[in-house]
This record gives sequence, C-alpha cells and structure tokens, in this order.
Amino acid sequence: MNLRNIAIIAHVDHGKTTLVDELLKQSGAFRDNQRVAERVMDSNDIEKERGITILAKATSIEWKDTRINIVDTPGHADFGGEVERILSMVDGAIVLVDAAEGPMPQTKFVVGKALKVGLRPIVAINKIDRPDARADEVVNEVFDLFANLDATDEQLDFPILYGSGRAGWMNHNPEGPTDQGLAPLLDLVVKHVPAPSVEEGPFRMIGTILEANNFLGRIITGRIASGSIKPNQAVKVLGQDGNLIEQGRISKILAFRGIERQPIEEAQAGDIVAIAGLSKGTVADTFCDPAVTEAMTAQPIDPPTVTMSFIVNDSPLAGTEGDKVTSRVIRDRLFKEAEGNVALKIEESEDKDSFYVSGRGELQLAVLIENMRREGFELAVSRPRVVMHKDESGQLLEPIEEVVIDVDEEHSGVVVQKMSERKAEMVELRPSGGNRVRLRFYAPTRGLIGYQSELLTDTRGTAVMNRLFHEYQPYKGEIGGRVNGVLLSNESGEAVAYALFNLEDRGPMIIEPGEKVYEGMIIGIHSRDNDLDVNVLKGKKLTNIRAAGKDDAVKLTPPVKFTLERALSWIQDDELVEVTPKSIRLRKLYLDPNDRKRFEKARAAQG
Repeated sequence: MNLRNIAIIAHVDHGKTTLVDELLKQSGAFRDNQRVAERVMDSNDIEKERGITILAKATSIEWKDTRINIVDTPGHADFGGEVERILSMVDGAIVLVDAAEGPMPQTKFVVGKALKVGLRPIVAINKIDRPDARADEVVNEVFDLFANLDATDEQLDFPILYGSGRAGWMNHNPEGPTDQGLAPLLDLVVKHVPAPSVEEGPFRMIGTILEANNFLGRIITGRIASGSIKPNQAVKVLGQDGNLIEQGRISKILAFRGIERQPIEEAQAGDIVAIAGLSKGTVADTFCDPAVTEAMTAQPIDPPTVTMSFIVNDSPLAGTEGDKVTSRVIRDRLFKEAEGNVALKIEESEDKDSFYVSGRGELQLAVLIENMRREGFELAVSRPRVVMHKDESGQLLEPIEEVVIDVDEEHSGVVVQKMSERKAEMVELRPSGGNRVRLRFYAPTRGLIGYQSELLTDTRGTAVMNRLFHEYQPYKGEIGGRVNGVLLSNESGEAVAYALFNLEDRGPMIIEPGEKVYEGMIIGIHSRDNDLDVNVLKGKKLTNIRAAGKDDAVKLTPPVKFTLERALSWIQDDELVEVTPKSIRLRKLYLDPNDRKRFEKARAAQG
C-alpha cells in the first residue's frame, strides 16, 4: 500500500483536532454505529477540559489505495518540544489557518521549523463560515509569513484549500461546493506530499514519542528510516553520542489503524509504528539492528526559558490530602516526565529536598503540576524564574518574547501603558477589523509572568494574548513587581466567619470560613504594600445580654479564587504555592515570623 506521512500544524483553537475527527469519520475509520467522543485525539483529561492539545499523537486513515499517517501537534508554544521532534517523522504538513484571525505567532513558530526541515506545506483556510472571515487577506498574510521565514520557491508555490473542519468540507474554492466533504484535501495530500524517502540498510528508527503502558511497558513511537522489523527481532539502542544504551528484543509492533493500535507481524521502512519490549531507550535515541554502529542525528530542541523549584511540602498540613509526599517519589516522577518530554530539564538541589524544573513557559510547568496533583502528589512550588545567559564578554542576556495582543480599540491605551512598564518595545499597531487592533511587542519573559490575568481585568476579558520566544537580548533592568502585600495567619486552626468579616476592610480574602489555616499561610490580599499578620480564628465574644440585632448572621464578600496558573504568577520570590490533590494554598517560604525577619535582613544586607 502507498504511504503518506503528514503533520497538522495550527495555532491554538484554529481547529486541528476537530479536522482530524472529520477526516477519521469520512475515511471510514469508525463503524456506523460506533460512539465517538468529540475531539477524539485529545485523550488526556486536561486536554479535554482546556480544549488544547498538549501531547502529539499519531493516527492513520486509508484513502483509496493509500494509507495516510497523520500526526496531531500541539498549537501552544509551551509544548513546542513535542512539535520539533515530530517533524522528523513526516514528509508534509497541512498548515491550518483561521479565516478571520490569520497566521498567529505559534503558527509561525511551527511553520518556521517545518520549512527548515524541507517540508512542503498545504495551506488550509479553516472556519470560512465565520461572519468575519477574510480569506483573501489571510492567504496573502500566509504568503508573507512563508517569505519572511526564508521558504524556498518550491515551498512558496503552496496549494490552498478553503473550508470548515467542523462542517466537514474543504474545497479549492471558498464558495464550495461543499458536498464533496474532505475528499479534495485527502486527494491533495496524496498528490502533493511525497512518499516517505527510504534509506538502504538494516533497521533504524529514531524514537519520537514515549509512553508507558501497564501491560507492554515502555512504548516508543517513531518512523522507520531503513530496513524492516518483526516481533522478537534483536535490536540495540544507541544514544545521541553513539554509545550503547541497551540491547534487547522487540516484544510487539503496533501500527496505527484509525484511533486503534493493532499488532502487526512486520513493519517496513517509511511507516510510523510503535514498538515495545525495551526498558531504557527513550526519545531521540536510535533504535537499530545490532549491525548498525552510528546513531542517527535527531532534530535540535530549543532551550528552556523558565525554571521553578519543586519542594517537598513541609507545611503543618503536609500529608493530610495526598499520599505521595517524599522527595524520592517526587524525584522519580519528575525524571520519568523528563524522559518523554525533551523540552524539560530537571536538576537536583544540594540538599536533595527540592528540584529545579526548567521548561518553555508557565503553562507547560502548570500542566505538569496539575497532572502530579491528580496522581496524589503533594508539593510546594516557587514562582517561575527566567533562565538567564551570559555572552562571551560576560554581559547578562535574558529571553525576549514576541507578544501579539488582539484587543478592542478602547482598551489599547492601557495595554500599551502596562506593557511599557514591563520594559516591552512596541513594533506594530494595526487594525484587525471589528473595532479591534493588533499590537505586537518584544517583551522580556520575566515581565510577562503574571500579566495574563491583569490583561483580562484591564480589558474586561476581551483581549487575546499570544506569545512566542524571540531571542536572547541584553538585560533590560528592574521591572516593578506586585504592589499589594499579603494578610498572613498568625495561628493554626480553622478560619472563623466572624474574624474574616472583621478583616474585610484590610483587603479581599482568598479563603472561606471553616478552611484549615496555619501560621505563615496567606489568607488575603492586603490593601497596602506591606505584609500583615492577622488572627482569623478569633470568634465573637459571648455575653448574657440578648439585644436586638446582636445575632445577625455576618455577610461575607466571596473570596478571590486562585487557579494554579494565577497563583504561580501572583506570588513573590519569598512565597510558595502549596499544591495538594484537593487544595491550592499560598504561603510564605518561612512560616515563622522571626525566620522571615532574619531572611529580610539578610536580603537587605546583600543589597
């Protein structure tokens, strides 16, 4: 059977996973009576809840006499490490662009990588049925984007399709006809994308996706570069440096058939398959025949830009909600994550009680923390810090991001002001239709930590921000931090409604009555810039006089609720987020007020 390997590339929420759903349906991958979940490729709970793709996944469909392997890639730059590896498995890419929004920064990120490895793109203008669609302008923007990314003449001569993934049609003409479904897209893939190039020689394959299976152990997915492989065949694994990692036998070969994976008896060069049976080989390693001596070169991965400390939870409530609390279990879980996610870097601290975890952005690290708390872990995490570099002359460099903000015209002034306070440089302001403007900045990564929630408040929830790593530039100087101090509990116990009511004029609360608190835990946001220790356990004094109105129930203002991402970006350097399976609490690094004073003095002495 003929083979084609393609990736679907798009910005967050431009409709990749929905399009894959329709391709699977129309190619007959499902039975007529089969119940199929919406966004079938988003298998992870967090992916379903947030509506974003986090992990790259493969599937395959049969069209006429050709099998098309499709890889659904994440659209968010924080998960770009997934995309960089995937591109070595495919020979073509469908670049999906929203007919109204046009190419966005994260499309640019992945398309740049795809063009660099020589893939020939097919451009699909999606959501053509939107009332604000502007297909012709978007096509011109895509062409300009490709030209700016140094595409070759062959890559610039890309075919264009228009349609709607949700409605299940694509055509060479924006008006349709729509009754052919996605057949024009599948025909174009077969015609435009080259068959996989196959090298001579024995079996070789680079691992690109790693997962654990309770029955088969480690499963590695990749594209076979040369030769063929059968179950029980002897193979060895070579690291990037060419050193032998392990030798063993393949226990099972799984091929993608629709959304199922089926065992097969032999896999040929060019096909994307998953293999099981090896215990150490991981992503970017070469899986090969024992006769092979040289490792294959894997795609380079961009460096991490943000780092956080994962610390063993030492609060008075430690161990009351989760069952995985020791440093050894946290260490094993983090190193296991880093094996399959090459964009993460884990380092142990000298005291072995904390770990430095570096990644592409707050969202990537927040998703890791969210997964861990769902698995029963308890830990404390610090505020994200930016990874700095020094050049040859010793000058300090920091990561700069390209930030694109789409916002209503009336709110553009406050956005420009807040971004300039964060040392951002505005490079473009242009109307984007419907009384909205598109602002483009180059901003230091550390200035953007925590800006998302402030942006939504300033623009009444109407702004959309997209960001992408641009380059390292000289350090931009100090950036002002949070202006409010915090209210801290000075005792341990359960918060009392009467005490919270009396503290409301000090600032908004972040806890509810009856919630467990401990000394040094943050219970509210102070209306001034200093921290204040308060008593939230103080009940009402009882008297033997019954006066009218004495026993009225207190009416509390609802507390400010922090999501994990908002908590991570809101805290200061001397504060931590305590994460457990049931709660997200904010606390000071040093719970004892005397320790905090000593820490402040030491910090002031250092200047």
